Amino acid sequence: MIAYLAPTKFLPELQAELKNITAVHGNLVLTDGPIQTSVWAQNIWTNAEIIPFESISQAVKALKSRGLLWALYSFDNHRRAQLIQDQLPKLRPRVLNFLDPLPKDPLGAWTLIDKNTLLVSSQTNSLFPLGEVAFNEDKETPPSRAYLKLWELFTVYGVRPSKGQRVVDFGSCPGGWTWVLQQMGCDVISIDRAPLDEKIARLPRIEFKKTNAFTVKPSDIGAIDWFFSDIICYPAKLLELVLEWQRSGLCQNFVCTIKFQGGTDFETLKKFQELENAHVLHLHHNKHEVTVWIRKSSKN
Repeated sequence: MIAYLAPTKFLPELQAELKNITAVHGNLVLTDGPIQTSVWAQNIWTNAEIIPFESISQAVKALKSRGLLWALYSFDNHRRAQLIQDQLPKLRPRVLNFLDPLPKDPLGAWTLIDKNTLLVSSQTNSLFPLGEVAFNEDKETPPSRAYLKLWELFTVYGVRPSKGQRVVDFGSCPGGWTWVLQQMGCDVISIDRAPLDEKIARLPRIEFKKTNAFTVKPSDIGAIDWFFSDIICYPAKLLELVLEWQRSGLCQNFVCTIKFQGGTDFETLKKFQELENAHVLHLHHNKHEVTVWIRKSSKN
C-alpha cells in the first residue's frame, strides 16, 4: 500500500493523476499496487500499513518499533494524535540555508484514520517533515518570495547551473530568479517588459532586456547554458516557447514554472511530461503551478 499526501488545496489534482485509489483520509490518498509517478504528491509514504491499537502507549510502542523519527499528519482526532506524537522522540525543525547539505536521518510519517487506527509509513520520499521544505529566508534582498522555488530546486534536487554559465531568465520582473542566478555566479540575461527592482538591476553580470519574452528569438540571444522562466502565461504558450528553443539547438537545459490560469491544464501538463528528459513536480514553494526541468542528461 502506498499513500500520497496532497499539498493544501490540490487534492483533486492528485486524485486525477493516481490509479487504483482505495481510500482518502483528509489529503492523504491510499492506493494499491506499485509506487506511481506523481506530480502533485507533496509526500509519498512508500510502505504504508494500517495498525489498530487500544491505548496511547500501545500506539507509541507500535511507532517506536518501526522507526526513530516521525512526522505527524493530523486531519482528525487532533488532540489524541498529539498525545501520541508528544511521546515520540522530538523532531527538530529541519530548516536549511541555501545550498546546505540535506538532512541525513530518514523520517517516517503517520496519521490517525480514526481514534483507534494508525496509518503509518516508516519510509517516505522526503527528508523533510511531510515534504515541507523550509529555509532561513533572505527577507531583505530578493524583491519577492519567488526565489524560494529556485532555492528548493537547487538545494533539494541538485538541479542547478554552474558558475560562469550563460543563462536567460524570462519573465524576470521584479528579479527574484535573476538574483538567485546572479548569486550562483552565472551571467544572466534578464528579460521582461517591466523593469527589475533597482537593487537587483545594479548587480554585476546581469544584462537586462526590456522586451516581450515571446518576441525574442533564440538567434537574438545565441547559445545559452540554461533557459529559466517564471513567466506568467498560459501553459500552452510556455510550451511553444520551450519547443522553439529546443528546436534551435541553442539550449539543452530548462527550468520553468507552469502556471495555471483558472483550472489546471492537464492536457498541456501531460505534453510537458512527455518531453524527453523532463521532470515535473509541484514543489513545496509552488502555488497553483508546477516546476518542470529538462536536463541534457536524464540523471537529474
